[in-house]
Order: sequence, then C-alpha cells, then structure tokens
Amino acid sequence: MPYATTRDGIRLHFETAGSGTPLVFVHEFSGDARSWEPQLRFFARRYRVIVFNARGYPPSDVPKARSKYSWRIAVDDVADLLRHLRIHKAHVAGCSMGAYTALQFGIRYPAMALSVTALGAGAGSDPATRATFLRVTEAHARLFETAGTAAALKSRGISPSRLPQKLKDPRGFAEFLRIHLSHSGSGLAGVLRGVQAKRPPVYALERALKIYRPPLLVMCGDEDDGSLAPALFMKQVCRNARLWICPSSGHTLNTEEPDQFNRVLLDFLTLVESGRRAPRDPRPLSRS
Repeated sequence: MPYATTRDGIRLHFETAGSGTPLVFVHEFSGDARSWEPQLRFFARRYRVIVFNARGYPPSDVPKARSKYSWRIAVDDVADLLRHLRIHKAHVAGCSMGAYTALQFGIRYPAMALSVTALGAGAGSDPATRATFLRVTEAHARLFETAGTAAALKSRGISPSRLPQKLKDPRGFAEFLRIHLSHSGSGLAGVLRGVQAKRPPVYALERALKIYRPPLLVMCGDEDDGSLAPALFMKQVCRNARLWICPSSGHTLNTEEPDQFNRVLLDFLTLVESGRRAPRDPRPLSRS
C-alpha cells in the first residue's frame, strides 16, 4: 500500500493509474479516494491520475492533535504528495472540501498547478448564515468525536444537496453512505474543526481570485444551494474562470452525473493543454 509522508510526518495513502500528464483529485469531507473511481477509470486512459486519502481518513494517518488539521495543511499536503511523486506540475481537481483545497492550491502553489477545477465549493461562505454554519460544524464535530461515525450520521440525517443523487441513483447513494460510514469519527472531528470551520469564506478570496494565475473551472449542481452563489462569484471576479452548472443535480457531480462531469472536465483540460484557454475578454461584461 503506497504512502507519501508530509512535511510534518503524516502518512497519506494514495493510488495512481494511467500515464501521461498528472491529474490529482482531492476528495470531499464525506468521501475519500474511492469517491473518484468513475474518474479513475475514465481519465486513466489519458492521464496519470492520482487519488489519495486526506489526513484523518484511514488508511492515511489520523492525527490526534488538533494542530495537525487546518485548511493550510490540507493544501500543503497536496504539494507534498506531488513532490513525493516527483511531479513538478499537475492538474488539480477537488470536490467540496477538496474543491476549496484545490482553489487554495492555485493561490499558494500557482507554479505547480496546470489548472484547477473546483466542484461544489463555498459551503459556509454566506455571511447571513455563517454563524449558524460554525455552530453546527462544532456540534457535528463533538458528535463524531463522542458517538462515532455511525451514530453521528444517523443524527445528522441527509443533507438536502445529497437528495438529488439519492432520488436518481439509489445504488450510487448507498455506495456514498458505505464510504462515509467507514471513516474515523475522531478524524472527521479533526477535519471539521481544523479545516471546515477555520477556512476563510470564498467571498474573502476576492483579491486573490482577481489575480488568479491557473486556468480555473468552477462546477456546481443547480440544486446545490450552498455552492451556487459562491460559484457565480468566482466566475465574476476571476478572469481565468469558466463556470459550468449541471441541471437537476446536487453536490457531488462526479458521482451523481459522472458522464457529464468527466466530459466537461476533459474538454476543459484539452483546452488548457492546447493553449486555447485564454483569460476572459472583458468586452462582453455589461456596464449597465
């Protein structure tokens, strides 16, 4: 079982498939490397695909200290994984929590990012509901820490943004639950407190997004209410961004609508690699 060791000594389990230009996928809070299986099978025919379990997600290490979890550390972990694999540049795509990590990777390590794809980023960014988000996040962290993953998930219930997948694809939704149930309660608590609750809202990144260097693909389901407004915001302020909204879809398009997700991402990567993904021309912007 392959592992990469981070700069602070944490072991990250990873898998690779295929050959060619590197493409790294960064998973969401409720998922892990297995959540990217539809992408592994598709993109490994064209790319060197890398998936990994973030710290806190076995078989990667599950640190006990709260100081071992932060959104900055999550970004550094991606860089450390690439360095372990002796990769200087890669496409980086993330979902939800992983989308925020990928987005910040493009800010903090622009020379290492051939492109960035952010799917379903922005939960907790709305100023009107920010305090509630932080309060609920801490409550869920305590629940995972004290009651364990199964009890915590039963208490939390199903997020509204997951219902579209449950209705369309019960088998896929059941697989999502199996993956989520396999996670460490203490690891999830550490991630909630250190990564989810401490990261700056997407709207606080306006200055960085205005000068964002890597080509950026922002993806969102139209029934993912927590991510729709941040997705539009990123498109509006970042000249390097292209926006794709998937109809009648929720939070995790890579598993809910894998065929559409894969084709849209492949088209974007092809444009980037052909040199035809130029920054947005400002002339179509309305001045009224």
